[in-house]
Amino acid sequence: MPGPRILVIRRDNIGDLVCTTPLLHALRLQLPDAYLAALVTQYNVAVLARNPDLDAVHSYTKAKHRAEGDSILRIYARRLKQVMALRDERFDWVLLPGGPQASSVRTARWIRAGRMLVRDHEDAVAGEHEVEQCCHLLPRMGLKYETPGLQLAADAAERAQILERIRSKWPQGLERVIGLHISARKVRQRWPVERFIDLARRLHAATQAVLVLLWAPGRADDPLHPGDDEKSAQIVAALPGVPLLPVPTGKLETLIAALSHCELVICSDGGAMHLAAALKKPLVCLFGNSDAGRWRPWGVPYELLQPASRNVADISVDQVLAAYDRLGGR
Repeated sequence: MPGPRILVIRRDNIGDLVCTTPLLHALRLQLPDAYLAALVTQYNVAVLARNPDLDAVHSYTKAKHRAEGDSILRIYARRLKQVMALRDERFDWVLLPGGPQASSVRTARWIRAGRMLVRDHEDAVAGEHEVEQCCHLLPRMGLKYETPGLQLAADAAERAQILERIRSKWPQGLERVIGLHISARKVRQRWPVERFIDLARRLHAATQAVLVLLWAPGRADDPLHPGDDEKSAQIVAALPGVPLLPVPTGKLETLIAALSHCELVICSDGGAMHLAAALKKPLVCLFGNSDAGRWRPWGVPYELLQPASRNVADISVDQVLAAYDRLGGR
């Protein structure tokens, strides 16, 4: 007898989707014969590429992410066509681990699954972390509660390109590679450029590591997708003697591939932090005004720095280096 047909809808940010992968893995482990699909945004779909737990991944474009020349009317027409196709698949369950977001609930109702299960306040009994609360949907389905690790795989071609760039400049560079991710969506999560420069210089002096510099490309004043091209250029210009590989991450696949080569990552709380954790990378993470209990790295060694001000600008280079040393000691 075939297993149930399950659709998981998650339309949030990168980190939210990464933290949903343990639920997907637990569903596959406990329901090996189920048909398991996910509906996510095109912006985040790379998180689920090559995920062995899924039979299908469906994605759509949010209106605010539309490409130049694409119209809102065409976007909504494609979305309606997609919803109708998903309705024809006759799912037994639609799961909303992101909670009762209006758009997700509306989409789930249009799909008309046998049952819709929405994460709500009762799932907080599982714990404060996003992974724990997502996975609490399992016992509400009559399954065993468990919280497996995060699941993520890098694209082989993207990974090979990063590897070739490192080897072409520093043939012995793979002995130690440290990732520095300098971008953050929230203002209070953004560490000053001068501290990244000081940190990079002192890290290399202490470790002789190759440093991979990662950032969201674009102008800082872009209203839709602010970037850190200027900040990264300042860092590169200030460190001529440091082996520094600049990697703008215009594609999510590039960010995942670059992180996969790092033995350790230093970054602010955000999508890159969760991607690194899913790749099993130890982390020094800088937390500003986000909830560390809910969003701390899952399943990897980490050092979390969060000042009383809830502003990462109040974290010193000495504190980050001390956290790096503690992490190395562990």
